[in-house]
Amino acid sequence: MKVNMKISQLAKESGIASKTIRYYEDIGLLPTAHRKDNGYREYRTSDIERLVFIRRCRELKIPLDQIKTLIAVQVDQKSSCQEVDALIEQQLDKVRKTIAELTLLEQTLHALATSCPNDKVGDCQILKNLQQEQVN
Repeated sequence: MKVNMKISQLAKESGIASKTIRYYEDIGLLPTAHRKDNGYREYRTSDIERLVFIRRCRELKIPLDQIKTLIAVQVDQKSSCQEVDALIEQQLDKVRKTIAELTLLEQTLHALATSCPNDKVGDCQILKNLQQEQVN
């Protein structure tokens, strides 16, 4: 178990770039690292765990402000999960909305792609459809 490590090793262990680690430190997602006399940051194993947590949240497209909330609620291990549940439910609703929007986009693009049997731009039904409010 590594107790103290430099940022390059933390980046490797956590799968997060050094620049991003510094940013997370600047905005308070990661505690400020202890600095050695030579100015190098020194990190602990707990920082790896925090960064993996943040990385997983980002993979789930959870915004940074909500990640801050999730980190903050972890302080009181006996508190209710209600806030966590609400944040995840909210994120799930966003994902479902995005899926619906992407499905509509896919249908529209498919309709455009299959709307033109012509070989010349002057007769191109796709270009004509794009000039209208809605695809036929």
